[in-house]
Amino acid sequence: MLGRGRTGSGKTLAFGLAMLARTSGRRAEPKSPLALVLVPTRELAQQVADALTPYATSVNLRVTTVVGGMSITRQAAALRRGVELLIANPGRLKDLIDRGDCRLDRVAITVLDEADQMADMGFLPQVTNLLEQVRPDGQTMLFSATLDRNVDRLVRRFLTDPVTHSVDPSAGAVTTMDHHVLYVADADKRAVTVEIAAREGRVIMFMDTKHATDKLAKELLANGVRAASLHGGKSQPQRNRVLEQFREGHITALIATNVAARASTSTTWTWSSTWTRRPTTRTTCTAAAVPPGRGSPAPWSPWCWPTSAGRWPG
Repeated sequence: MLGRGRTGSGKTLAFGLAMLARTSGRRAEPKSPLALVLVPTRELAQQVADALTPYATSVNLRVTTVVGGMSITRQAAALRRGVELLIANPGRLKDLIDRGDCRLDRVAITVLDEADQMADMGFLPQVTNLLEQVRPDGQTMLFSATLDRNVDRLVRRFLTDPVTHSVDPSAGAVTTMDHHVLYVADADKRAVTVEIAAREGRVIMFMDTKHATDKLAKELLANGVRAASLHGGKSQPQRNRVLEQFREGHITALIATNVAARASTSTTWTWSSTWTRRPTTRTTCTAAAVPPGRGSPAPWSPWCWPTSAGRWPG
C-alpha cells in the first residue's frame, strides 16, 4: 500500500491499528519481531510508540523502540525477550542486526513512515538493505508526503501493484500560517534575531548546523532570552528534556536543526542565506500565529517587518 499524507493527518493509527489487528494472537520468538515500522527520527519513533502502545497492550502485544542516543544494550535485551512490533530508526536497527541481536526474516508487515524524510536524510541505502531482509511474501506499506524520485525508487522495487490512498494533494497547501520574506543586512541580523526571539510567546528558529544552534542559543541566553538548542548531537534524554521544557514554557526560544521540525509551536522562524550576490541576506520567516494581543496581521504585518530604519516596532 502506498499512502500520501502530511504529518498530523492520522496515518499512524491508520496503519497501526490494522497492523496490530493482523498480528494479534501471534507470539514473537527472541530477536525476531513480527511487524516493523521504520521512521527517520528518534522523536517520531517515540510518537509512534506512544500512539500504538496502549492498543498493543490491550491485545497482549509487545512494542519496543530502537533508536540512536539510547542504550543499545537495553534495546538488545528487549529484543532477546521477544517483541511483536518493532519501531526503529534505520541506523540503530542495522547496528543491532550486525551485532546479531535482531533478524527480520519473520517480519510479515513493514511500514515506512515519512519515507521522503528518510530519503532526504540519506537513509535510503540502509532502508533498502533492511527491506531486503523481511519476508518476501509479507505486506509493505509506504507513507510519504511527497513521491519524488528517491521514494519512487523504493516503491518500484519493494511494492507490488500497490493500492494508493491519498489524504492530500501531491503538493499540500498550508492555510493556517502567514509567510513573509524579510531582507535584513548581515550587520543587523543578530540584533533582529534577538528581538524576534524575545517576543511574547514561544518561538522556534531553525539553523543549518549543530554548531550554529549552540552558538545562537548561547547568544540569546546572554541577552536574557530563555533559549535552548536541539540537534542530533544531543542524547535522547537531553532532547526529551529540552522539548518538555519548551512545551511547558520554561524555554521560550528553541534553536534547532530540522530534528525539531515536528514540534508544535506558536511561531516558527526559518533563517536562510541563499542570495550570495546581493548586499543583503534573504531571510525567510514563517509566522504560524499572531503574537498575543496584537490582532490579525496584514500580509506584511508591522510586527513581522522592519521599519525603514531597520528597527523592529513593538
